[in-house]
Amino acid sequence: MPQPSLQPTVLWLTGYSGAGKTTISDLLKAALVEAGSTSVVLDGDQIRRGLCSDLSFSDADRTENIRRVAEVARVLVNSGVVTIVALISPLHKDREMARAKFEAGSFVEIFVDTPLAVAEARDVKGLYRRARAGQLTQFTGVDSAYEPPLQPEIHINTTVLSATEAAHRILLYLRQNRSALRYGSL
Repeated sequence: MPQPSLQPTVLWLTGYSGAGKTTISDLLKAALVEAGSTSVVLDGDQIRRGLCSDLSFSDADRTENIRRVAEVARVLVNSGVVTIVALISPLHKDREMARAKFEAGSFVEIFVDTPLAVAEARDVKGLYRRARAGQLTQFTGVDSAYEPPLQPEIHINTTVLSATEAAHRILLYLRQNRSALRYGSL
């Protein structure tokens, strides 16, 4: 009997830098692979060093960054891969543009909700410090807006949940959402 497997889906994690998107994504990937799903993480920092290294942080380039990531995610999902995107993706219009590239039910928006002050306190890369000092411009939360999702499929509050608990909550959502599962539950 084949292992239960998640229908090819994109799990789109959005939130401030330092919210925990990458940590949660890595935990999700490990759990999904263990459950028999082919899974990949498209992380914003890695994407910016490669596929989108030619882009700035202007509004137009942010939109193009999200468009490119959504296209790659669409190709992966169409190839049978559960694709986890960890991207700040600060604007509603850009997240909706990404969602429109997928069939209904195969795009799960996950708001990794962390207050700006908490994200800044977690600033392991020193990005907020550099932005506050004027060394980085157009940095989300400092001099560029973040528009929280209005109706995400999943809302994770990282001041209440650990990364492991957040990953478990996302997996629970996937188990309960029968439309997202191919062979039953994980």
